[in-house]
Amino acid sequence: MRSSSLARAVRLGVSSLLLHKLRSFLTTLGVLFGVASVIAMLAVGEGASAEAQDQIRRLGSRNVILRSVKPPQVGDEDAEMRVLSYGLTRDDFERISETFPGVEQSVPVLQTPAEVRSGQLLCRPRVLCTPHLFQSVTRRDLFSGRFLTEQDEASRSLVCVLGYEVARFLFPFDTALGERVKVGEHYLEVVGVLHSRIPVGTVTLDPSSEAGGEVFMPLSTGRAYFGERQTQMRSGSMDIQEVQLHEIIVAAERDIDVPVIAAACRSMLKREHDEKDYEVIVPLELLARAEETKRIFNIVLGSIAGISLLVGGIGIMNVMLATVTERTREIGIRRALGAKRKHIVTQFLVETMVLSGAGGVVGVGVGLLIPWIVERTAELETIVEPAAPIFAFGISVLVGIVFGLYPAWRAANMDPVEALRHE
Repeated sequence: MRSSSLARAVRLGVSSLLLHKLRSFLTTLGVLFGVASVIAMLAVGEGASAEAQDQIRRLGSRNVILRSVKPPQVGDEDAEMRVLSYGLTRDDFERISETFPGVEQSVPVLQTPAEVRSGQLLCRPRVLCTPHLFQSVTRRDLFSGRFLTEQDEASRSLVCVLGYEVARFLFPFDTALGERVKVGEHYLEVVGVLHSRIPVGTVTLDPSSEAGGEVFMPLSTGRAYFGERQTQMRSGSMDIQEVQLHEIIVAAERDIDVPVIAAACRSMLKREHDEKDYEVIVPLELLARAEETKRIFNIVLGSIAGISLLVGGIGIMNVMLATVTERTREIGIRRALGAKRKHIVTQFLVETMVLSGAGGVVGVGVGLLIPWIVERTAELETIVEPAAPIFAFGISVLVGIVFGLYPAWRAANMDPVEALRHE
C-alpha cells in the first residue's frame, strides 16, 4: 500500500515538474554542476597527489639522502682567488657505512660542473660520479643499455650513462648507445640511458642549460680526471670550491630504521661540521607530508565544490517556495478532500528529490567525463576514486532533502480554508 502511494507521489511529482520544463531544467543545473565539480576536482587533485607521491617513492622510501650545501659567502668578496671547502666528507661516508646500525648500503656521489657536448650540441646537466650501487639503491629504471659496473670502477673506465633528457637532447634522431660524448675535456662512451626522475631538496638546474637531467660516470674516473675542486671565473676573480662528496645516499634495511638513521645522520653531521653546509632529505618524511597535503588538498577542493552544491540547494528551495505559492489552491483542495499533512510533505519532498536526483545522475556523468577530457587535452593524470561519484550523488540527494524540508513544511501547515480562498 505504501509503495503504491509512493509511486503515485513520484508520478504526480514528475508530472508537476514537467509542467514547467525550463524552470525544472535550470534548477537541476546547480546540482548538476556541483556534483560534476566535486568529482572532477577530486579526480584532478587525486591524480596530482598520486603523481607526486609516486615520484617521491622512486627516490626510495628506505633511503636517507645527505647533500652538501654551499654556506653563505663570508670574508673578502674582492679577493682575486678564494678557496672554499665545505660539504660532506669521505670521513662522513665511512662513519655512516661502518658504524651506523640498520644501514644496508651507502653510496657516495661526487658532482662536477663539466659541460657535456656532442658535435655542436652543448648542455650542462648534473654530471655525477658514483659507484655501480647507485642504480640499485635509488631504484632508477634503465631506458636502454646498462648501468656502471664494478669493472668500470676498478679500471677507471671512460664510460658514462646518460639521463633520458640528455640523451634525447644530444641524440634526437639516433640512439645514444655506443656514441661518444665530450665531458669537460675528456671523451666518454655512452653505455646506457636512464629514465628521468624528479629533483628534490636544493638541487636546481643551471638557468642557461639547454637540457636538464643527469650524466653518470664511475666515481674513480671522476676523481682521477676531474678531481674534487671546482673552479669558476667571475668578474676577474677565481672562485675555487672544494667538495669531497656532494651526496651520500643511505639505504636502510627496513622502513622502521629510516627515522633512526636520519636522526643519527643529523646528529653526526651537526657534531662533525662547524657550519650547516649539508642537508638531510628523507623521502619517507616527504611522502608522509605529501599524504597529509593530499588530505588537506582534497578537503579544500571538496569544500569549494560543495559550495556549488549549496548554491544548487538554495536554487531548489527558492523554486519550491515559488511552487508552493503557485499551488496554494491545489494544496487547499487536497487537504479538503482528506489529504494529511504527511501526504503534502511527501509530495513536495519527492519533487525536490527528483530535481536533485536528476541533477545528481547527470552530474555524475559529466563529472566522469571532465577528468577524461583533462587527461587528453592537458596531459594531466586524473584518478576517479570509486567512492567519489557515490559520495557526490549522495550529497546531491541529501541537498534535495535538506533544502526541500522547509517548502514542504510550509505547504503542509497551510490553513485549508485560507488556501481554498487563494486566487
